Amino acid sequence: MPEKSNSNLFLMMEGEKVRVDKWLWAVRIFKTRSLAAEECNKGHVTIGEIHVKPSRELKGGEIVKVRVVPIERHYLVKQLTDKRMSAQLAVNFVEDVTPPESLALLNSVKAYGFEFRPRGLGRPTKRDRRMIDKLKGGEEED
Repeated sequence: MPEKSNSNLFLMMEGEKVRVDKWLWAVRIFKTRSLAAEECNKGHVTIGEIHVKPSRELKGGEIVKVRVVPIERHYLVKQLTDKRMSAQLAVNFVEDVTPPESLALLNSVKAYGFEFRPRGLGRPTKRDRRMIDKLKGGEEED
């Protein structure tokens, strides 16, 4: 008996159509389908230069752009599926083709955009805030 591949269970037949929100959810770009639909409705998902509705049908080979502040991530549709799958199998259906410059910007924002404050110290006082602003090179108010 021939061995079956798990990824074959998720493949769409030729000519079948998949909604963009369903595909984004199935390949684990969004945690829920309703979140994927909401991002489409907000205009954060584009194909080409056109903002798409959640009901827009995908074709293989298209580039789907998803706005993730502060950059726009680009995903190549390798294959269509409407069934959610594990992350290991999802790599057969989607490829991240985001430009390296954008990823570098995202990494720099992650590295420098968050300040660490030890647990239990509470909110900074007015004096603490002034010292933080001074260290960051901000303007000092007198």
